[in-house]
Amino acid sequence: MGKERESQPLSMSDSDHIFLLLSSILTLLIIFTVINRKKTRFNLPPGKMGWPLIGETIAYYKRHSATSVGEFMENRMARYGKIYKSNLFGEPTIVSADAGLNKFIFLNEGKLFESSFPRNLAGIFGKWAMVELVGDMHKGMRNISLNFLTHTMLRTRLLREVEKNTFLVLNAWKDNSVFSAQDEAKRFTFNIMAKHTMSMDPGKPETELLRREYLTFMKGVVSAPLNLPGCAYRKALQSRSTVLKFIEKEMKERIRKMKDGAEDMEEEDVLGWVLKHSNLSTEQILDFVLGLLFVGYETSSVTLALSIYFLQSCPAAIKQLQEEHLEIARAKKRSGEMELNWEDYKKMEFSQCVVSETLRLGNVVRYLHRRALKNVQYKGYDIPSGWKVLPVLTAMHLDSSLFDHPQHFNPWRWQQNSESRGATSNYFMPFGAGPRHCPGSELARVEMAVFIHHLVLNYHWELAEPDQAFALPFVEFPKGLPIRVKHQPLI
Repeated sequence: MGKERESQPLSMSDSDHIFLLLSSILTLLIIFTVINRKKTRFNLPPGKMGWPLIGETIAYYKRHSATSVGEFMENRMARYGKIYKSNLFGEPTIVSADAGLNKFIFLNEGKLFESSFPRNLAGIFGKWAMVELVGDMHKGMRNISLNFLTHTMLRTRLLREVEKNTFLVLNAWKDNSVFSAQDEAKRFTFNIMAKHTMSMDPGKPETELLRREYLTFMKGVVSAPLNLPGCAYRKALQSRSTVLKFIEKEMKERIRKMKDGAEDMEEEDVLGWVLKHSNLSTEQILDFVLGLLFVGYETSSVTLALSIYFLQSCPAAIKQLQEEHLEIARAKKRSGEMELNWEDYKKMEFSQCVVSETLRLGNVVRYLHRRALKNVQYKGYDIPSGWKVLPVLTAMHLDSSLFDHPQHFNPWRWQQNSESRGATSNYFMPFGAGPRHCPGSELARVEMAVFIHHLVLNYHWELAEPDQAFALPFVEFPKGLPIRVKHQPLI
């Protein structure tokens, strides 16, 4: 028999080559992994991420006094400092109560950070609302607001409308009656915004219908995003549809009139101005007007209610307001003029101190949503690209290192001769800062000052029952701020 065929083993040189090749690949993989880990190893602020998916959102949303940062923030600031990490709104988040970092975030809008609201709000406001837009699109929409809200428009038409709506509200108050100051403030500001955006007259059936739908819409903004029958979010989406249909109907009627030759009609409101001076699509105009109603309505109405609340417990501030506004009213009487003008408004210096202090202590806008566009370093901490960043305005405005006795309502801190005014005003940002600073901030101040002017000259008020403002997360009075008023005209 012949020899059995022997298998032919690989030579040592072949085995060595394969071994070296595998070793080289493994070594490269190890080196790449180590380098990659070094690149992605961030020095994140301290903190914890909470439960999967929901993180710490429920605890962050827990109801608390509007004049505080809340238990959630207090606990984490005490444990981790003013900058910490968390998981909020379903995303890894850097929370900042640091005044320097917050200012840095606002001033680097569009460069290192951009606006980034939770996804459910896009369904409520629409993708073309100013609060949702970033970059050039936001700049374009903001410029539309600024072009309409000119100094001339504020001095003439808008100032008159604010005073007219002030009279409509105050003249309906019956002597020694009890009512919700919060509801009255909402009615006042909504009527102004309805007139401002679409020339809708207060008290008319269509205005009241729109206001009721808008109240339902607002409840959905702060609700859980559950698109199920009976849920506030579903009702808000339905109200959004109703409001948009109303705006679109008005828009089509304006376009028809413009085609018929009435080109100058209604250019004094936002809708008319946009139709004549922009190239926005129908969808863009609808979202823009809806968002403008929200921005102008919610913050101004709550701030006005807060001022009524703070002032009733500060007689010294009311006395100084009365002195300031009596001087203006007497000068008007001597001149024979009836309506307030811009020069009168500019004399309301202490009133502006009251407005600023109300905004600082009440904190209607408590935090803002931002996202890091690049990896950012601040005070030794890393903020990774793509992470949510939450600058908390409340924490700044109630910071004892920036404001003396921050829990105390003290409008005198804002006077020109106040020693602390210069330093603290650098970190006072109730309307945001940088490229996203609210274009309607001056209109909001006009509304507050004019209303206060006629309020302190004609009425005394007190709480009819105990109530206080809570963050839910929007600021609201659970009982509606019930007040009892007495008609006591000073002139």
